[in-house]
Amino acid sequence: MRIAVATREFLEVSGHAGKTREWLIYDCAPGCPLPVPARITLEKAQLFHYFDDVGPHPLDGVDLVVAGSAGDGFLRHMAKRGAEVLLTGESEPQAALEKLIAGEALADTRFDPTRALCALRDLFSRH
Repeated sequence: MRIAVATREFLEVSGHAGKTREWLIYDCAPGCPLPVPARITLEKAQLFHYFDDVGPHPLDGVDLVVAGSAGDGFLRHMAKRGAEVLLTGESEPQAALEKLIAGEALADTRFDPTRALCALRDLFSRH
């Protein structure tokens, strides 16, 4: 299973997945320890807040996305690409993945005021 974690500087789980530049990509295999993640830094045009869904994207092929928050537009982008989105209040990427793989509940999401702004933007966007 390929899992992408939205991060802030590759150190903590980021809110606002649609504007996240730094991503950790884990290629997980059942029964194996958590692998060392690949690091992907998106260009501005690749951020889902701006991306037009035309052509390939660096997060293509991801099965699951873990983030602190995400708007409806991001959820639609990822659904088109076949990925499920899981939101969490967990701040450490590796801890979130370890809990997820162990089948443990993740921390509830934190309040993110930017979601309201994104929801308003999504009302008028092309998505």
